[in-house]
This record gives sequence, structure tokens and C-alpha cells, in this order.
Amino acid sequence: MATDLKKTGPGRGHGGEGGRPGRGIPAEGLLPPVVRRMLFENGALAALLVLIVVMAIMSPDFLDTNNLLNVGVQAAVTAILAFGVTFVIVSAGIDLSVGSVAALSAMVLAWSATEQGMPVFFAVLFALATGTVCGLVNGMLVSYGRLPSFIATLAMLSIARGLCLVISDGTPAALPTSLEWLGKDFGDWLPVPVIVMLVMAGIAALVLNRTFPGRAMYAIGGNEEAARLSGIRVKRQKLFIYGLSGCFAAVAGIVLASRLVSAQPQAAAGYELDAIAACVIGGASLAGGKGKASGTLIGALILAVLRNGLNLLSVSAFWQQVVIGAVIALAALLDTLRRRT
Repeated sequence: MATDLKKTGPGRGHGGEGGRPGRGIPAEGLLPPVVRRMLFENGALAALLVLIVVMAIMSPDFLDTNNLLNVGVQAAVTAILAFGVTFVIVSAGIDLSVGSVAALSAMVLAWSATEQGMPVFFAVLFALATGTVCGLVNGMLVSYGRLPSFIATLAMLSIARGLCLVISDGTPAALPTSLEWLGKDFGDWLPVPVIVMLVMAGIAALVLNRTFPGRAMYAIGGNEEAARLSGIRVKRQKLFIYGLSGCFAAVAGIVLASRLVSAQPQAAAGYELDAIAACVIGGASLAGGKGKASGTLIGALILAVLRNGLNLLSVSAFWQQVVIGAVIALAALLDTLRRRT
């Protein structure tokens, strides 16, 4: 009996000497429930609130209404792109082409409306169709060609950017004046890009939470083989997922072009990385099966607040890249810790 107690006593089985935690206790057991809930369930929102408080203390101009609206405008394009990328990441894929697809869609809009004389309404539909087709091609390469999503979308990144340069001959193209309102304010105070961002956030949340394709995304990301055995047509769903990502990229491209009052052949270069970062910072798991539209929106706002605050503090653009890279690495580490626990 003494031997049994010695083996199973608190000094050996559940902790070290003096009540110190042992290896058998999971990491979350060391944290108070409130702190654990904040870190693992609402970490992105908590980080955004802390960041806003810090920036407000360090720069009196940060909480100015015009500056806060400017933060929303800066986040809009990245957030819209990131909503589309969220669909892909939730299904355990990656989409590196969204920046180039956004630029191509905007260029198709400008080319068809100004040079080909197409009515603006149909030119917008043509641009949305362009982005959707690019996404469908990605989906076909991934689903039926069995290419890794990284390779398939990297190829589309190059193809879309090249087509953008071919159509424009490397020069900016003017947008129809009837579309310039998309980059301006509604009622002289609320920026239209922010309204579009919120509408697209609602659509993304609706797709993820209230539709069969949304549930299929989580199932495929959690376990693709199990999803297939449960009756989900995985290949068809992947076509839908990548096509939807391309459509969201087209919307982002139109909004960006409206802000610039022209379609630029090199527009949105590098935005795909910001979109992926917004997803990861917002809690989406690169392993698939986890992600929310609200989290992605918060992630995009964190990036915008960081950039805006660092600009107000006159921090060099070079150091800004260092800071943002560190934030992305921290978000990825938290994602790893969350999955382990």
C-alpha cells in the first residue's frame, strides 16, 4: 500500500515537489478561465482593443473621427480579399492569386467600359465574371488536376498579372466616371469602401454559417476523406470555394480601382499576403477547419490600425514591415498553441 501511494501521490503523478505543475497538466490548466477564454476564443478582438488603446495613448490624433474612418478605408480592400481567402483556408487550402485577380478584374472593367464601349453595368458583371473564372480555374487545377493549392494559385498569380499587363500595355486605364462614387463618401462622412466591406463581411458570414457549402468547407478542412465518405462532393465544393474567392477578389479590385480613380496594372501587388495574414491573425487555422468572417475582419483592422498608427508615429516604412511580420509570426504561434491545447 505504501508503495502504491508513493507512486501515485501528488509529488510524482500530478505535479512536482511543493505542488509545482508537472508534465501531465495541459497548458490551459495553468491559466485562469477568464484569461484562457480571452486568449483562445477572442484573442484577435482583445489584441485589437489593446492596440487601439496603445495607439491612442501614443498619438492624440489617432482617435480623430476622420483618422478612424481612414483606418476603415485602408482595411476595406484587404478585408474583402481576406473574406474570399478565408473560404479557402477553412477548407485547408491557400490562395496566392487574389491580388493579381483583383488587378485583372479592375483592368477588364476599365478596358471593356472605356475602350470597348460596354455599358457600365455589364462591364461590372464582366469584371466579376473574370474574377470568378480565375477562381474556377484554380479550383479545377486543385480538384481535378490534383495540384497543391500553393502551386495552382501561384501559377494563377503570374497568369493574371501577365494578362493585366497585356490588356493595359503596362499603362493605367481610366475608369468610367459613374463608378468613382465607390471610392468616395456616402453622405459626406461614411466612406463607401467601408460600407462595401461590411456588406461583404455579412455575405461571408452568411455563407460560412448558414449554407451547405459553408458547412462543407469546415468538413473538408477538418478531414477531407471523412467529408468525402459522408457524401460531400469534395471536388465540386472546391470549385465553388475557389470561384467564390475569385469573385470576392474581383469586388476588391473594383473598390481599389475606384479609390485610385483608375485601373493600375500593378495594383494590389502583395495584397494576397496581407489577406492571408488577416485570416491568420483573425483566428483562421492554416491547417483548415477553423475560421470566421468576423475574425478575418478584425485581423484586417489590426493590420490597418498598425500601419496607420505607425505612420502617425513617423515610424519608417521599413520598420513597419518588421513589426507587421512579427505580428504575423505571433499570430501563427498562437494558432499552433491553440491547436495543441
